[in-house]
Amino acid sequence: MPQQQTYLSPDMAPRLAAIDVGSNSIRLVVAEPQPGGRYRVLDEERETTRLARALADGGRLDEQSIEESLAALRRFKEIAEGLHVHRVRAIATCAVREATNGEEFVQRVADEVGLSLEVISSQQEAHLAFLSVRRRIELAGKNSLLADIGGGSTELIVASGDVVEAVFATRLGAVRLAERFGGEEGLASDDFRKLQRRIDRELRRTTDGKIPPLHLLIGSGGTFTSAASIVMASRGLSALPAAGFQMSRADVRHLVDRLRKMSSRQRRDVPGLNPDRADIIVPGLAIIDRVMKRFKVNTLQVHPYGVRDGLLLSMIDQLQGRDDAGPPSADEQINRFAEKCGVQLKHAQHVATLAADIYRGLGAMFDLPRDDDRLLRAAARLQDVGYLISYDGHHKHSYHLILHSRLDMFGPEELEIVANVARYHRGAEPKSKHLNWLALSEASQQRVLPLAAVLRIAGGLDRSHNQAVHRVRVAGTPDEVQLIVEADDPPETELWAARRRAGLFEKAFGAPVTIEWSGAVEKTPATT
Repeated sequence: MPQQQTYLSPDMAPRLAAIDVGSNSIRLVVAEPQPGGRYRVLDEERETTRLARALADGGRLDEQSIEESLAALRRFKEIAEGLHVHRVRAIATCAVREATNGEEFVQRVADEVGLSLEVISSQQEAHLAFLSVRRRIELAGKNSLLADIGGGSTELIVASGDVVEAVFATRLGAVRLAERFGGEEGLASDDFRKLQRRIDRELRRTTDGKIPPLHLLIGSGGTFTSAASIVMASRGLSALPAAGFQMSRADVRHLVDRLRKMSSRQRRDVPGLNPDRADIIVPGLAIIDRVMKRFKVNTLQVHPYGVRDGLLLSMIDQLQGRDDAGPPSADEQINRFAEKCGVQLKHAQHVATLAADIYRGLGAMFDLPRDDDRLLRAAARLQDVGYLISYDGHHKHSYHLILHSRLDMFGPEELEIVANVARYHRGAEPKSKHLNWLALSEASQQRVLPLAAVLRIAGGLDRSHNQAVHRVRVAGTPDEVQLIVEADDPPETELWAARRRAGLFEKAFGAPVTIEWSGAVEKTPATT
């Protein structure tokens, strides 16, 4: 069990402090635990001490960095005591872990500061970073790669949902690479290509190339937050959102090319970039770019938290026991998965409601399976998850993402049906040459067709994404179906879009369908 200092008697309200002694900076977070494993931040501090500054050359922590770090830790301890912290846990990562005088530094922290400094392994570091991600990002249904870039190392975690599949520890750190290849003018010349080759060699040496297709890269650490801040500043945006900021690999490459041609002094004036990172930002960005290339991932989601957040969460878990929030409901799981894939949830939920209106109205008329309404609603909310990968052919990507989503409220056959209904919400109709269609049993195919047909029309009825259509009533007979659309005003765009998508409906139900606004129907005089 790691040692934790106690400054207050246990009967007082607990406050926790986490200190992360990294290769580039030392960070303090003081927090007050909240129910359900959450916390409220009371204070934060950061000092750039560059412990890894001389590591590449001599393998030792240099005396200047040591003295600056000891001074920072004294201040942090005073802050923690002043805020009446109940427990403090201090960890050290790559620089102290690798340095030949690392144990000496730990002893000096104990003797001169009065803190017990725990040197954690790269595996422990990676798992703390992943704990932070898992608590704050919905990972269900995604194969993701977490990269935690520090000053001396980069930890990579491959996860399927919230299950860690592999952890790779590399000697790629922003400070380490800047010390070796330069953070000044040289990065605009051949030194930059040497830097890229060095990163590529280390990734080939330490990572397994047999990785399943990844949906996104989640980035943790100062390099990622700096990249996001620069891009956001260029777009006129301000604070980094708590849910993170998404970038493409093209965004990263453009940023690398732009910054590597500047001097360190010029980079200090770049909006969104902390001047302290001016000399290490390009090596850090180069790591991001080559990791995305190595793992063939094009979407980056910046995670504004990191190891210290995971450290705090682990301390709270010890204090409170298991998270008491309970497992999310089926609807919550579906909605979280959809949101994390970039779905406009308001639109998706409205389409689900309209689809359910139509399906229930058709149920008695065509003797449809009542429980399939549940599958239809899920497919409606998940139909656009493929946008996470690409707009073009997103319905095909939706199929694969849903199929591998591990949404445990569905059995394997049900998940196949949901994935196929989403696959056919637009684009080509089912064909015998489609492998996903061939994988279905004949019975499942007969269930998918009416569901997909209904979903196509329901999607058309919110074509403008403004929820103009309130509900849909089904009238007519099995030989001639009528869909009566209720809206305050004639929803011309929605009617046009729904009618265009009626082809599969007429094939699935073997009957023509008319789609009219209720106002127009009511004004039509009855025939005698």
